[in-house]
Amino acid sequence: MKISYFIKLLSVLLLVSLSYKIQAQEKSGTLPDGFVYVKEIIPKLRTDLRYYSSNNFIGEPIDGYKKPKCILTKEAALALKNVQEEFEKLGFGLLIFDAYRPQRAVNQFVKWAQDSTDTRMKEQFYPNLDKKDLFKEQYIAAKSGHSRGSSVDLTIVSLKTGHILDLGSPFDLFDEKSATNYKNITKNQRSIRLMLQRRMVKHGFKPHEKEWWHFTLANEPYPDTYFDFSIE
Repeated sequence: MKISYFIKLLSVLLLVSLSYKIQAQEKSGTLPDGFVYVKEIIPKLRTDLRYYSSNNFIGEPIDGYKKPKCILTKEAALALKNVQEEFEKLGFGLLIFDAYRPQRAVNQFVKWAQDSTDTRMKEQFYPNLDKKDLFKEQYIAAKSGHSRGSSVDLTIVSLKTGHILDLGSPFDLFDEKSATNYKNITKNQRSIRLMLQRRMVKHGFKPHEKEWWHFTLANEPYPDTYFDFSIE
């Protein structure tokens, strides 16, 4: 009787231990506390996550982008939802190029920027700039607000046609014409930039002076933390 009882007890303990291991594995695949998948907050959001693909200034998929998922802190996603809702009333919406970015991706950017021999994407992304000047001009840095989870790169798109509006320069063009307040673009392009900027600022975001597409939540929840979990 005693042997049978202990065998049953041992079986129960093994099952409990296995259950805890499975739960731990499942939890390891979830987002850290405070982060969300943005499309769960903004269903009509569109994405073109460039660092998951080869359509970026390096020319290959970037470290840490294992799936084309758009992630932000909950606070940033909720603020962005307010922007989206305003644009939807006009028949437009947001299209995101990049949101949360693992630190390992930033490390890859830095390593690439230090390699003077790799200029395969120069014509498309930095035609008027020497690669060695990307640090000086602050297009590349060892730390990025994206890794804090509350920065986002985006543009405006027609919800009906999917057409991306013309804001005067393409995403990730490292050039003076990408500056938020660049003047030498058409009146319509300038108006669209201002429309995007004003709505983002209205709902709590700060613009980046050199990149019209880049915004950071002013009251970001993790201002001093740079995360490195993979996007999966």
